[in-house]
Amino acid sequence: MTAPVEVSRPGLGTRLVAFYHDVIAEMKKVTWPDRPQLQSATVQIIVFVLLLGALIGLVDVALQFLLVRLPAMLLG
Repeated sequence: MTAPVEVSRPGLGTRLVAFYHDVIAEMKKVTWPDRPQLQSATVQIIVFVLLLGALIGLVDVALQFLLVRLPAMLLG
C-alpha cells in the first residue's frame, strides 16, 4: 500500500503576487466612461434620488394622515 501524495500549494507571497498580477490584468480590460458619460450618469442618479426621496416623502405624509390624523379626527 502506498502513502497518499500531498500536493504542495504555493506560498502566501507567491499567491499574493499572482493575485496582484491578475487584478492588474483585469483592470486593463475595464472600459472606463469618458467625462460626458460620467456627467450624464451623475445627473441621472441625482435626479433619480431626488424623485425617490420626494415619493417616499409623499408616502410618509399620506400614511401619517391615514394612520395618525384621520383616526384622531374620527374618534375625537
